[in-house]
Amino acid sequence: MKKGCPFGTHRVISPKGVLPQPADVIDNTMEIYDNEVLIDVQTLNVDSASFTQIERQAGGDVDEIKKIMKGIVAKAGKHKNPVTGSGGMLIGTAKEIGPAYKGSLKVGDKLATLVSLSLTPLVIDEITAVRPDIDQVDIKGQAILFQSGIYAVLPKDMPETLALSVLDVAGAPAQTARLVKSGDTVLVIGGGGKSGLLCLHEAKKRAGVNGRVICVGGSDRSTDRARKLGLADSYFTFDATDAVGMYDKVSELTGGSLADVVINCVNIENTEMGSILACRDRGTVYFFSMATSFTKAALGAEGVGKDVDMIIGNGYCKNHAAIALQALRENSGLRKLFEEMYA
Repeated sequence: MKKGCPFGTHRVISPKGVLPQPADVIDNTMEIYDNEVLIDVQTLNVDSASFTQIERQAGGDVDEIKKIMKGIVAKAGKHKNPVTGSGGMLIGTAKEIGPAYKGSLKVGDKLATLVSLSLTPLVIDEITAVRPDIDQVDIKGQAILFQSGIYAVLPKDMPETLALSVLDVAGAPAQTARLVKSGDTVLVIGGGGKSGLLCLHEAKKRAGVNGRVICVGGSDRSTDRARKLGLADSYFTFDATDAVGMYDKVSELTGGSLADVVINCVNIENTEMGSILACRDRGTVYFFSMATSFTKAALGAEGVGKDVDMIIGNGYCKNHAAIALQALRENSGLRKLFEEMYA
């Protein structure tokens, strides 16, 4: 059996010398190396920004969505959206484990990979179902998990598709838990979406009774979703691409002090400056959205003389899966909503 690099570089076809995520093409042969895990895939949870772009490209036609997704994998060996650069994650069953693989995973374990589909060798034999409202597709196919690839064995106290929907965005609430301190004013943009709702829950918990959490929804429907659960102290619906308008609204709500922490969970482009302007000087802006442009954020902040710390949304931080799943266990209303939407 061939020996593999723990980071999966042995799978890179082009360009040589890069890791699997930035690679254009990787080897998706389903014969494992000595330190890999072969997974029979059940469901793909596509990154929200990626699925939104694919759905728009397909004009909402399900057959065209299938065609586009299979085309991406056929060309790149993985599901890395060529427009957004993002992927998603999957659930499946461990079918074969290489003899040099280090870990507690066993053949037959049901797991969710916590690494992006944009770096995961994948074969789609057939797409059996598409659920555009929750960015999920069921497939017949297989995938490879590298030695460095993190995963979570699926919990037994909730449906698999529910766990998948939460684990896909686990980095967002976990990073929120790190960033928010007691007494902070926190602004969550895209607060009515999947990651936004989890972030609101964490922000409210961490900011405490002396803090304030503000939810911005992209539509009245999404704003009301958060309002009904009581996840914030203030709510409003707004176009996050209107940077000056966002600044004016948040300034009005906070008496000019703005937010200590801004969390951006939207899945559309050009929301960088609305997030930056809504944050106080020396505050923190966390861009979880995969639609974020580093160039727009960095040069835009410079252009308006805004001294804020900006964090790119690393999808992983320690214990992020446990933190995200715990949010549903702590908040029965949030869990019920997620069950209705995703399970």
